[in-house]
Amino acid sequence: MTRPMKPSPSVFAHLSVDLDERSYPIVIGRHLLDHDEFARHIPGKRVAIVTNTIVAPLYLARLTAMLEAAGKQCLPIVLPDGEEAKNADNLMRIFTALLEHKCDRKTTLVALGGGVIGDMTGFAAATYMRGVPFVQVPTTLLAQVDSSVGGKTAINHPLGKNMIGAFYQPQAVLADTATLASLADRELSAGLAEVIKHGAIIDADFFRWQEQNMARLMARDDEALAHAIRRSCEIKADVVRQDEREGGLRAILNFGHTFGHAIEAGLGYGEWLHGEAVGCGMVMAADLSVRLGYLAPEDKARIVALVEAAGLPTVAPDLGEARWLELMEVDKKNEDGRIKFILLKPLGQATITGAPADALKATLAACTKA
Repeated sequence: MTRPMKPSPSVFAHLSVDLDERSYPIVIGRHLLDHDEFARHIPGKRVAIVTNTIVAPLYLARLTAMLEAAGKQCLPIVLPDGEEAKNADNLMRIFTALLEHKCDRKTTLVALGGGVIGDMTGFAAATYMRGVPFVQVPTTLLAQVDSSVGGKTAINHPLGKNMIGAFYQPQAVLADTATLASLADRELSAGLAEVIKHGAIIDADFFRWQEQNMARLMARDDEALAHAIRRSCEIKADVVRQDEREGGLRAILNFGHTFGHAIEAGLGYGEWLHGEAVGCGMVMAADLSVRLGYLAPEDKARIVALVEAAGLPTVAPDLGEARWLELMEVDKKNEDGRIKFILLKPLGQATITGAPADALKATLAACTKA
């Protein structure tokens, strides 16, 4: 049987996250999984591939065969799918498999899947034997444009999302954009939330490009998706380079997340996808930005329109004012008991700030009504 023709490495986009001795490449391109270049980014001879029940039937056998052809020994670890599976029990399943197969410090963990798999695999790599190599192989748009880059790893707790984790950088991020063909429409929209975020907080021209090209992105136009992924990775890599451990600037990447994480926890993990909650959270953050005089009302309207065009919700669930406040008080950005928000001042620039109680309550009331 003839193998498919391999694309030239020249068609792949090569970026870098520059963090001195922790620097690593981001390689983006169609059919990267079929190219010999892929294996050279996986260090060591033993590889544990962590994936889930949705992704495994699609790509696990193909990835395993390619790595074994390159002389590597592969251990598959298949976990349940979904945000609700991002917990301590499934983290322990990874550790148990590694220990049962006597995996050592030279074993490389490969995260094959979306943001949940990437976060859990990274946290396992950060803590197994106090640190082993890992590589991100993101298969969803959200993971390719955001969560696979930057070294944030974590699991969820019933009282707060991503509150238990570590900063731990991968050896590489290898994004095969052909995997997006198998993505459900809802997951595609969830990924577009993070694309919108990158334009809103840093690059007004990129935001404008999205307004002009959202129909192409929703139609999975290869050229449009490639540009959105590359530009998003460039933006995130530059922010991470300046502030690896979220001491200041990097917090702006959480635009929409203070409200979004509250939605996820309040409804129960998995009820809304992460990107859906972030999309709605950006609408809420834009509303609060207008109330504080930071953002023009017409720019808030542009954000609402773009979020809606991406197929994302723009009306938040009514959790009740007290519950909203309780959930937002459990957030990594908060200081001295004050809820911190990422707001726009103006579109294309972000600021980290608190908010008066009356303005926040007005936003909660306004954004939970159709």
